[in-house]
Amino acid sequence: MFFAGIDIGSTAAKAVLMNEAKDAILARKLMPSGWNSRETAEELLNWLLSLGHEREDIQITATGYGRVSVPYADNTLTEITCHGKGASFLGGNDLTVIDIGGQDTKVILLKNGRVMDFIMNDKCSAGTGKFLEVMANRLGVTLPEFFAMAERGKDITISSMCTVFAESEIVSLMGQGTPREDIARGAVGSVVAKVLALAGRKGVCGACFLTGGFCETPLMVRKLASALNAEVRTHPDARFAGAIGAALLGK
Repeated sequence: MFFAGIDIGSTAAKAVLMNEAKDAILARKLMPSGWNSRETAEELLNWLLSLGHEREDIQITATGYGRVSVPYADNTLTEITCHGKGASFLGGNDLTVIDIGGQDTKVILLKNGRVMDFIMNDKCSAGTGKFLEVMANRLGVTLPEFFAMAERGKDITISSMCTVFAESEIVSLMGQGTPREDIARGAVGSVVAKVLALAGRKGVCGACFLTGGFCETPLMVRKLASALNAEVRTHPDARFAGAIGAALLGK
């Protein structure tokens, strides 16, 4: 028996296949969620079957916003449960998990590998990947170019937490001749400030572990560590944390 986890988020869909012992990841798949979660789910199923296994030999658990659009899943679980389990597998049992997703940001407290508490920012795009995507679009660059610019910039404060008002603030800064590098760095700092506000409402338990699409961004890791005054860990598979947790929790 093999165990698969499918995490269809608002921006990206992730899938992993694990062995029977659930101690090794055999394959990974990352793709855009697209406009139709059901089509994305079917593409992920085709990918799983292309690995050479029969459907009846794979226990599939779905999570994320699009979990209801995975009709072939054997069971579904919330992203909080799965992200906590996946982060524990990758980073340890006592962690504060920070997941900066496409349209929400989560702070999850783990103790002995179990979710003890959590808080989400899911009412506004401030502090999320969507916020930085909008800022990058305003500056006319891709997200990788945006972070490369931010690495070269100086810290400035973007006071508006609202994405719409922050965009207007950036237009004003551009009109004043503020370097794009500084604006990009200020936007990253704005996301970090939002994460800090969320974490401050629950506290920090042990080391911090960053998951989500920005887990491979050194600037984000450094600025979070500085703001939280705590060690911030990550892992090459951290963006697959939800899918990994789903596979681990398969029956």
